[in-house]
Amino acid sequence: MIEIWYALVALSLIAFAVNDGRNFGVGALLHALGYNAGERRAIMGLIESSWSWDEVWLVAAFGSLFLAFPKVLAIGLSGYYLAVFLLLWSLIVRGIALEMAAHVEDALWRGFWDALVTLASILLAIFFGAAFGNVVRGVPLGADGRMFLPFFTDFSARGTVGILDWYTILVALFTLALLAAHGATFVAHRATGAIAERANRAARRAWWVVLALLPVVSSGTRLVRPDFFTGIIHHAPAWPALLAIVLGLGAVFLGLRQGMERIAWIGSCWCIAGLLGGAAASIFPVMLRSTIMPAYSVTAYGGATARYGLGIALVWWPIAAALGICYWRIVARRYQARMPS
Repeated sequence: MIEIWYALVALSLIAFAVNDGRNFGVGALLHALGYNAGERRAIMGLIESSWSWDEVWLVAAFGSLFLAFPKVLAIGLSGYYLAVFLLLWSLIVRGIALEMAAHVEDALWRGFWDALVTLASILLAIFFGAAFGNVVRGVPLGADGRMFLPFFTDFSARGTVGILDWYTILVALFTLALLAAHGATFVAHRATGAIAERANRAARRAWWVVLALLPVVSSGTRLVRPDFFTGIIHHAPAWPALLAIVLGLGAVFLGLRQGMERIAWIGSCWCIAGLLGGAAASIFPVMLRSTIMPAYSVTAYGGATARYGLGIALVWWPIAAALGICYWRIVARRYQARMPS
């Protein structure tokens, strides 16, 4: 039962990363792909219909954590108090900027809101990347089961760590490059004309950056958490994730080179899903790893709610998920046409 709920949380976060991560990437490259207000308006039109729905997956992930792993959520929210507020403000600013840019006519104000979309999207990619780095690296969880993370301490990834250190910054930069590549691939798939050509070039460059950073991040992960890759070997669910990464990267480069942008887009989605799915399988059952002493870590079994409650909630979760997926498909099919040239 606990394993099922852990998988549901992971799947919700993967869905959020694939869908809203695309929007972060599109927003981050908005001014690089759109040379004027009209082109930027067309590019933002690709994500305006779905960005608010894509954030529902984040709500689903936190809702599942609250239901199934309340201890993990309580420790995490209190420890990351400052970071959570920064993240929420960035999400709010991006949402307001997307809506305002679609409704104002004044060129100066539209330029202002477009710039906010780009800034907020870059910050969100960095923040979520740093958060993922914190999960992999661990947190300064003490014997009392509490923690608090300042923004940084001595930039060491061991002992009493902060939110930012050399490793979490590295993961944040990798995430920014990955989501920028993801967003550019999406625009190349959905756009036409000059915008599609620019997006294709940007995607190829960004994916080469991702490919160059991947072994660097992997080496850093091995230094910070030596048991990470051992976990991949011993947890069978991580094996399909590794295959998804390899096949996804192959599809991306083949699709972009051969002009098969749809294949590249599917490969991009599989690559991100594989990276997150492999990481989730590798670290299980530890959900909050203590950088002070491994014995202080919180596992899925130690942080879960009563088994009876998990069983009752499992009846309702598939119903809610089915309704959500149906609505997502309706929105996706309604706005799947390419933008005009």
